[in-house]
Amino acid sequence: MNFSENVINWYSSNKRDLPWRYTINPYYIWLSEIILQQTQVKQGLPYYKSFVKAFPTIFDLAKSDEQNVLKLWQGLGYYSRARNLHYTAKHIVNELEGVFPNNYKEIIKLKGVGDYTASAIASIAFGEVAAVVDGNVYRVLSRFYGIDTPINTTKGIKEFKALATELIDPKQPALFNQSIMEFGAQQCKPKNPYCIVCPLQPGCVAFQKNKISELPVKLKKLKVRNRYFNYLVIIDSNKNTIIEQRTQKGIWQNLYQFPLIETEKSITISEFKSATSENKFLKNLNFEFNLYDEKDVVHKLSHQHLHTKFWIIEVNSLPGKGISTNTIKDYPVPVLISEFISKFKF
Repeated sequence: MNFSENVINWYSSNKRDLPWRYTINPYYIWLSEIILQQTQVKQGLPYYKSFVKAFPTIFDLAKSDEQNVLKLWQGLGYYSRARNLHYTAKHIVNELEGVFPNNYKEIIKLKGVGDYTASAIASIAFGEVAAVVDGNVYRVLSRFYGIDTPINTTKGIKEFKALATELIDPKQPALFNQSIMEFGAQQCKPKNPYCIVCPLQPGCVAFQKNKISELPVKLKKLKVRNRYFNYLVIIDSNKNTIIEQRTQKGIWQNLYQFPLIETEKSITISEFKSATSENKFLKNLNFEFNLYDEKDVVHKLSHQHLHTKFWIIEVNSLPGKGISTNTIKDYPVPVLISEFISKFKF
């Protein structure tokens, strides 16, 4: 059985109609790959279209303000991708005279670009024989060849990269890479793959040994950390409020939020005054407050669960510089904050 030929033939009849498949412009390929990191196609597609419309060239992206980029990215998560995207656009325009690097060796030097993304851009935009290995490829190869080496180990990464490099069609690397990724996304799915009508079924080790659900093997993730966030939604009589920018490294860097107090556990209404006694906004201030939701809003990130409370605090005048609540939607904020803003309606 010719693995590559079968996968490419399947792709020719089953590929989805996606805009980045009609271009070899490295800017558009790069943009699509960054958006689709950690994001499914159905979620990423509207963002791709919005970015192309707002920034039709890498020069447009480079000259934009980071706040505009983050606002457009809002809801996609993993915001470092957006910051790296903007940084790299400025680097290419200012340091490389606006010319996108045209080979894997140079592309992988770009901020926010790893082996998979560099391989995808190099092969699709420039025809370089560089094999891609993403989650879909890991799944297809591990099942077909019956490989149980954990995919999130150094050994596994090297083993699967070497195998993909052996299999790639040197005459049509872009087509092969797109075919195997699409095959994993649509045919050899994580759950309930279409094995009965799969063209690779006759040679698939996992199918023959009934190990479909066991492959690929992935070592357990790090323990999830629980954090307890208390947002202070301070509102004065003129409908002004206070927001701050998260400038420290970590989740949501450079996004905006209401003033935050993080506690070691979920606090009650009776504990609220004590928890805020030293807060720079509420210290020595008379105010009325109430808890917006009875139960904590739990926002799940990859390695963190945020148990969140929104405290509505009414004051006559703000204890600091504020903004009109009418303009709050102009600022890039985490989804957690955005959903609250939509519900609260100020």
